[in-house]
Amino acid sequence: MLDSLITSKTRIKLLLKFFLNPESKSYLRELAEEFGESTNAVRLELNRLAEAGLLETTENGRTKVYQSNPKHPLFPDIQSMVRKFTGIDTLLEQVLSKLGKIDLAFITGDYARGRDSGIIDLVIVGEVDQSYLQKLIQKGESLIHRKIRFLVLNNKELEKLKETLKIKESIPIWGEGEKNHAL
Repeated sequence: MLDSLITSKTRIKLLLKFFLNPESKSYLRELAEEFGESTNAVRLELNRLAEAGLLETTENGRTKVYQSNPKHPLFPDIQSMVRKFTGIDTLLEQVLSKLGKIDLAFITGDYARGRDSGIIDLVIVGEVDQSYLQKLIQKGESLIHRKIRFLVLNNKELEKLKETLKIKESIPIWGEGEKNHAL
């Protein structure tokens, strides 16, 4: 869907990077290396997105650092489009909304870093029926055409694994963490 609207693969990668996780910050050479693209191709798209006001830039010495601009009027729409493209919206509707008592849910791994690797790492905190969850995950995977790996924890287990799971870099999608990213 997104690739038929936006023909530049580099621009799509940048939108995924910065709009899947708005906390994500990167600089030109880092992005070029991550995407396997030339610095010129990445620079061109970064400049276009920054000129449109979709990305903010800050200087860190001689390095320009890029981040999404959450104050841009199209920010929520673009983020929603990116979530639809990756299937995160379907994941919310088809899986999490039907599980029962969930305190928190968040995405870690590649998607939290803005990379569409085809595998969504989902962490759920709460009480769920694991066999029912597995059935919902299988349905969700077929709908979004991506693999979903999940981990179900209680609150005590979450406390122990915060650093390992890199929660500060995660994308909160359910519960208090969705509104307050300071998990």
